[in-house]
Amino acid sequence: MLRALGRHTLSIVHDLGDYALFTTRAFGAVMRTRRLGRRLARSVYEQGARCLPVILVVGLFTGLVLGLQGYYVLNRFGSEGLLGTLVSLTLVRELGPVLAALMLVGQAGSALAAELGIQRNSEQIAALETMGVGTHGYLVTPRVVSALLVYPMQAALFVCVGLVGGALSGSWLLGLSPGVYWSAVERALEPRDVSQCLTKAAVFGLLTISLCAYHGFNTHRLRSATGARAVSASTTRAVVQSSIVVLCADYVITSFFV
Repeated sequence: MLRALGRHTLSIVHDLGDYALFTTRAFGAVMRTRRLGRRLARSVYEQGARCLPVILVVGLFTGLVLGLQGYYVLNRFGSEGLLGTLVSLTLVRELGPVLAALMLVGQAGSALAAELGIQRNSEQIAALETMGVGTHGYLVTPRVVSALLVYPMQAALFVCVGLVGGALSGSWLLGLSPGVYWSAVERALEPRDVSQCLTKAAVFGLLTISLCAYHGFNTHRLRSATGARAVSASTTRAVVQSSIVVLCADYVITSFFV
């Protein structure tokens, strides 16, 4: 048991170090990568425009549910006027960046891991390395850099749509005055809350996209599966680990802001 525990611990430490080196190489290749702007624009489109529908739908219904549940909770204490405060702080501090990141992992992150996994299995990455092309800069750097830009914007959009959803529940469905709702939102939000939201989103973007790229890039290292099964396994592992990392990082960042 002790030997198994030791091997497992060393394996985890090795994987963490390998992931850290992988991410460092991706950022180190920023200045050496040619035509970075074109691939960066494509990455922004993949993580931004393609993910807009899911962000809008999930953000709207998150706000609707928060407004509905929050109204009935506050109604017990005669504090319906604080609905805007409840919805805005919940979305900006926690649900906005977390749910937006999880949605982006499910769509953009999984697609990235599968794409790199297929390129690894079809030896396209090996061909690039043979031609002397920096694979980290060519394949990974644009995705990681774009995540630092796209994730905060998607989280901000998620929060805005969620606030509208909360207003729809509170004002149109439950009879709360729209002025009371939006004035409570204005009084509740502070620059510190907005900076916390954007900081979380940027950190989530860096961690999740780099982790998905790492698993897809290293699909050939899997010993439990080969071929299409290896791509499936690496994609699943990337999505699961990214989701867990988002929740863990959310707690750590929140502990610094509270």
